[in-house]
Amino acid sequence: MADLDDINKRNVPGRFYVDCTCIDCDFCRETAPDFFTRDAEGRMSYVYRQPETQEGIALCTEALEGCPVEAIGDAGA
Repeated sequence: MADLDDINKRNVPGRFYVDCTCIDCDFCRETAPDFFTRDAEGRMSYVYRQPETQEGIALCTEALEGCPVEAIGDAGA
């Protein structure tokens, strides 16, 4: 389960976030590329844009549910 106390500092504020347990597998970036991107220096993903539509929320939720190390969190609406 993602930990709010261990988030990647590059995440934009909002509902979804990626913590520092990310293994840079690319799943979230492939699933929801409009919201997740790669920090090449840190070799992990982060949320660069929060979803504003139900479709975007669904894509981010799909990325969260499919993350192999549970590094994506949902802080709620």
